[in-house]
Amino acid sequence: MAFQQGLSGLNATSKNLSVIGNNIANANTYGSKASRAEFADMYANAMNGSGGSAIGIGVNLTGVTQRFSQGNITTTESGLDLAINGNGFFQLDAAGTTVYSRNGQFTLDKEGNLTNSSGQKLLGYAANPDGIIIPSTVQALQLPTAGVAPNATSQVALEFNLDSRVAGPSAALTFDPADPNTYNNATSVTVYDAKGQELALTSYFRKSDTVVDTWDIYLTANGMPMPADGSPAVAAMTFAADGGSMTAPVGTIPLVIDAGVPLTAGGTSLQIDFDLDLAGATQYGAAFSVTDLSQDGYAPGQLTGVSIDKTGVIKAQYSNGQSKSAGQLVLATFRNPQGLQPLGGNAWSSSFASGDPIVGAAGQGNFGLLQSGALEESNVDLTAELVNMITAQRAYQANAQSIKTEDQVLQTLVNLR
Repeated sequence: MAFQQGLSGLNATSKNLSVIGNNIANANTYGSKASRAEFADMYANAMNGSGGSAIGIGVNLTGVTQRFSQGNITTTESGLDLAINGNGFFQLDAAGTTVYSRNGQFTLDKEGNLTNSSGQKLLGYAANPDGIIIPSTVQALQLPTAGVAPNATSQVALEFNLDSRVAGPSAALTFDPADPNTYNNATSVTVYDAKGQELALTSYFRKSDTVVDTWDIYLTANGMPMPADGSPAVAAMTFAADGGSMTAPVGTIPLVIDAGVPLTAGGTSLQIDFDLDLAGATQYGAAFSVTDLSQDGYAPGQLTGVSIDKTGVIKAQYSNGQSKSAGQLVLATFRNPQGLQPLGGNAWSSSFASGDPIVGAAGQGNFGLLQSGALEESNVDLTAELVNMITAQRAYQANAQSIKTEDQVLQTLVNLR
């Protein structure tokens, strides 16, 4: 009797249509992966063996597998949207259970956690207060909400060229920062005390000896002179014959800006201990020019935004121009992604068939790279799914026709007289 074959065909084709319909329904779901129904034929066991005359008894659904091929990546306007270009999965904390997803639509909750629309928290490595990522325990990533504390200047580096062709001021004129005739050149850089208060550190250069190419350097903080060892000049710079390097001083010059220097906006500054580095100074036959001014202090700042690079490092950006790492999200891969158990909500869980997750940072191995401000689209081929749906529909009609034909045969047998 062919009823069983036709009935199994209807059942299998119905499930195939359900799989195709689910693919079509999720064609616009970010991070979704297309599924495929897989079938196998069935044969009855016979006592005397089936031999070459065995007739199958229908079809059976053996499984529904997902295709984890890469979906197209589309850009968005949110910097917290993430797309994986590779084989990795996001790790998410779902009420204490780790689940895995390819959907990178994340937002910040009120506690600073990166979460998806289901409230699942993105997992990764945390960073210490100095912004150093500690690759140890994987935990929920929580972005800082407080600002960054100020940092007092500890080193100032000046890179400049002094014109070897000029003559120094008259020896009868003592240095006076208010009188340009008492020095040759000047440049200024902003430094910070322990409170993050700004002071203008100005360097004045005065040629003191033409024969041996010696220059005196004077410093003021917010216009107040900085004497050193009772002398107004903090150092005497002597250059080599070719002007390409200094012969003195050697190394950095330790200096102190005394506490109590008046600030521009009122109040007074704290003491600043710093080293002055002049190793980049030259004396060539060219006009005075400053090529680099740097110092390592900064004012306090408030959090203004976050960004995520292609390796998953989360950078916190502050109003004072500083940035530091706030963590690094960690991806997972599996030896057999087909063995992952779908949970719905764009998430999967690991299983015995998938194997244990292999955890690592983006950019390593086959985890892939991250793209911020982008999302991975579903890998469903809508055109192919519509064609498959038409084919499945015809198969359903054919199986129904086989049952109808068997019914007519049976009716003919019953009506024999």
